[in-house]
Amino acid sequence: MAEAANTTGSAGALATIDAETLRKELQSVTGTQRAAVLMLLLGEEQAASIISFLNPKEVHALGVAMVQVAELSQEAVNAVLDDFVATIKRQTSLGLGTADYVDKVFRRALGNDKAASVLGRINPGHSSKGLDILTWMDARSIADMIQGEHPQVVAIILSVLENVVAADVLSFLPADSRAEVMQRVAKLETVQPSAMEELEAIMKKQFSTNSSAKSSSFGGIKAAANILNLTKSALEASVMGGLRTLDEDLMQKIQDNMFTFENLVSVDNKGIQVIMRNVDPDQMMIALKGASDPVKEKFFSNMSERARGMFKDDMEAKGPMRLSDVELSQKNIIRTARKLADAGDLVLGGGADYV
Repeated sequence: MAEAANTTGSAGALATIDAETLRKELQSVTGTQRAAVLMLLLGEEQAASIISFLNPKEVHALGVAMVQVAELSQEAVNAVLDDFVATIKRQTSLGLGTADYVDKVFRRALGNDKAASVLGRINPGHSSKGLDILTWMDARSIADMIQGEHPQVVAIILSVLENVVAADVLSFLPADSRAEVMQRVAKLETVQPSAMEELEAIMKKQFSTNSSAKSSSFGGIKAAANILNLTKSALEASVMGGLRTLDEDLMQKIQDNMFTFENLVSVDNKGIQVIMRNVDPDQMMIALKGASDPVKEKFFSNMSERARGMFKDDMEAKGPMRLSDVELSQKNIIRTARKLADAGDLVLGGGADYV
């Protein structure tokens, strides 16, 4: 009898889920989580080989997703794998490895210098990876390494870093240099390749004036705005104050391009739900305390009636909040939203035209 009961229990556990339940489950699976499923289906050696080609942000996002998908149903896992196979079947093998093949052929035929110039024109995304090591360093170490450099060198380095890391690096730089550095980030457009080579090798302060070579695009007003978006409120206010003194018109342009908590009203419902799943409810309550009614309604409308009632009650129970606490929570949520957007889990909209 015991064996029969166990057999029945096992059969129940293996019962398949219905199509509608599977559809809803797959709807909540992000692109990063689908990649995580594939990594878990591979052997350790193959998965490790693939991960070695990812940048730090991608490694972190994939690692988090690999933990998140542990509870997916077998049917959902099968569906993700089927979608992957179907996508691969639609691809031709011609494009696989093309960029690397073209690079090797051109360098062998023309030499490194001429090949770099040609490849730069036919493949704008082709660039040196000499500064990639910075992406594996922590913000304080980067700041310690560059704080004695010319503000232009610091500006270039902040521009090639991920915005979140750049914001942290900025906070570790000397206070009296931050405004000038951000002014230079906002004004950056192109950097000559010889200057990049020197920067990658020994961080020198000399920049080439060779206008015949291909230039590298960095920085700009949006880059400055993205970095300041992710700094703490007090630091942001300090830098913006310094920028106002240096160049008020530039400061205004940067401010116009910054993504604020109020801009979240332009994010679609699916994106809002992704944010809510990744933000502590306590922090969300504090942030919404100082939000406009449209922003509050945007979040409330994405909660069930019961959850919305409980959330509002808990938020009211917190009583009055200090403005600095509200701003800090809003900043943290914007930082989380930017990370999710960078990972491809949502699209940020609004005045700054984030994609």
